[in-house]
Amino acid sequence: MVHRVAVIGAGPSGLASMKACLDEGMVPTCFESSDDLGGLWKLKAMSEPNRASIYRSLTINISKEMMCYSDFPIPADYPNYMHHSKILTYFRMYADHFKLLQHIRFQTLVKSVKQRPDFSRTGQWEVVTENRDGQEERHVFDAVICCTGHFNYPNLPLKDFPGIETFEGKYFHSWDYKGPEDMHGKRVVVIGIGNSGGDIAAEGSRVAEQVYLSTRSGAWIIRQVSDNGLPVDMFNTRFVHILFKLLPMRFLNWLGEKKLNSMYDHTMYGLKPKHRLFSQIPVINDDLPFRILSGSVLVKPNVKEIRGSTVVFDDGSAVENVDIIAFATGYNYDFPYLQSSVMYKSGHRLGLYKHVFPPNLEHPTLGIVGFIHSDGSIMPQAEMQARWITHVFKGHKKLPSNQAMIRAVENDTKDIEKNYIVSKLTPLQVDFVAYMDDLARDIGVQPSLPWLFFTDYPLYKRLMWGPVTSYQYRLKGPGKWDGARRAIFTQFDRMYQPLKTRKLDAQRACTAGHLMKLSLIAMATGAAVYYIHIRNPTTIPTLLSNLRPQTA
Repeated sequence: MVHRVAVIGAGPSGLASMKACLDEGMVPTCFESSDDLGGLWKLKAMSEPNRASIYRSLTINISKEMMCYSDFPIPADYPNYMHHSKILTYFRMYADHFKLLQHIRFQTLVKSVKQRPDFSRTGQWEVVTENRDGQEERHVFDAVICCTGHFNYPNLPLKDFPGIETFEGKYFHSWDYKGPEDMHGKRVVVIGIGNSGGDIAAEGSRVAEQVYLSTRSGAWIIRQVSDNGLPVDMFNTRFVHILFKLLPMRFLNWLGEKKLNSMYDHTMYGLKPKHRLFSQIPVINDDLPFRILSGSVLVKPNVKEIRGSTVVFDDGSAVENVDIIAFATGYNYDFPYLQSSVMYKSGHRLGLYKHVFPPNLEHPTLGIVGFIHSDGSIMPQAEMQARWITHVFKGHKKLPSNQAMIRAVENDTKDIEKNYIVSKLTPLQVDFVAYMDDLARDIGVQPSLPWLFFTDYPLYKRLMWGPVTSYQYRLKGPGKWDGARRAIFTQFDRMYQPLKTRKLDAQRACTAGHLMKLSLIAMATGAAVYYIHIRNPTTIPTLLSNLRPQTA
């Protein structure tokens, strides 16, 4: 029986894991290598080796209602998109409220996690730690939860950039970036157009002489501020999720790309990628398109070579007198404290059953929380993983056989590679709602929409047409929270609260009603399209091919 659990890392995943352990009556001990909680969200003046790093201006691109833990709403007066300092304050409030600090051992590095000699019988682990004075200590735990994330090891592929050794200026990885001070009056090349690359290019362009944004494959750019000024992720509803299951992905890609191009034509801006919209998580950046339109950021193709202070691109163009090159080239992942026998590889990714459990262990007493990539926030997903993993530890849920889990992992890998653009640096992606529901079913906390339709229609409406917030998974079952229903009914109130800084007489329109009307229109449209597709499968493809602009 699992009682003592080691939690490695006191970031958002570690905090959720500790609380889940306490909820199940287990005793967690969290080892945190730094002097504070928060993980990625704790700003350091200088980046520290093997730790995630952020920059001073960083504001999260997930809205507060979509990122908060399921039984601890973010204060109503907090902004919808929070600065990293606000996020850290929220984590402190969460830790204080659930009395987690007493379980954390700060400035304690985990050096190794190994199976005990009697693992076949006990499933126990030996954890070796080192404190700030360099003293080692050995511990025995019934189970281990790894919460060290996947933004710790910057990928700096210098060998892919011939001539980098001749570069006369300064180059660095986005992991080292703290602010644009060194870019004043400089000519800067940013390589990579992910979220970090877009942020660095946009922020640097305010002070630099010129910023060039180099991209190998382009990217779809979406805004944080969506229709009617709502956070864009508040439109991630169960109804939209159903449409994605019913309608052809080709049609959804066409519709989504048309919507994005109506805001700014990605071809005209030089941003249009090689992949379709829903094949890869898009870049979220409201500022970058304007910086491109104003000329302070110039989009360029991939770098071909570097000659001293000159950067040459694949199209033959070149930029001279470059002072700084910023590599926003992603991250490698690693768990250096784990034995190689624990790490099951599948394709590009670390193979984990339901992205949590290594499928090759004799006892399921080790899991990884927060090692996930999706179209939603990491915090609710990590919390759901933590609830599931502790459910398994306590014996409430029995996992399949090793062979069955390995088959499931391989099938997941095939599905991921079929539906998404994956690589060594972005090896996995899941659908937020489908993944949350999958784990919730195993725990017994997935809301039953058909039942609610007949028994609690006002709640049903908010679950179907409102945003898929994590409160939905506290309505019933293990870990039920009495405040969940009220939190769902007041989520838009908390969204509006920080905007009420100037009183107006005009009454705002009912957002829930607006969303419902839009959803009904979309449902009717979707039903019609689906009916036509079933009756005559060639009609829609023929129509789309006629609508597609002809290229020279």
